Amino acid sequence: MDKKNALRAGALASGTTLMMLLMSSPALALTRDDGDDPGTNGLSVIETLGLYVAAPIVLFLVIAGLVVLGDKSRKQQKQG
Repeated sequence: MDKKNALRAGALASGTTLMMLLMSSPALALTRDDGDDPGTNGLSVIETLGLYVAAPIVLFLVIAGLVVLGDKSRKQQKQG
C-alpha cells in the first residue's frame, strides 16, 4: 500500500511540476508584448541587490526592532 501511495504522490508532483512549467512559458518569452515600455537603462548589480536583498532585510530588521521595543516597554509597565 505504501508503494502505491508513493507512486501516486510522485505522479501528482511530477504532473504539477510539468503543468507549472508549461503554464509559465510566456514568462520566458523573448518577444515583446503590446504595452511594454521598458526604461532606457537597466539596474546595475549593486542596485538590484540593494533593491531586492538589502531593502527587505533592513525593513524586516526595523519592524522586528519596533516589535521588540514595544514588548520591552509593555514589560516595564507591568513591573512598575
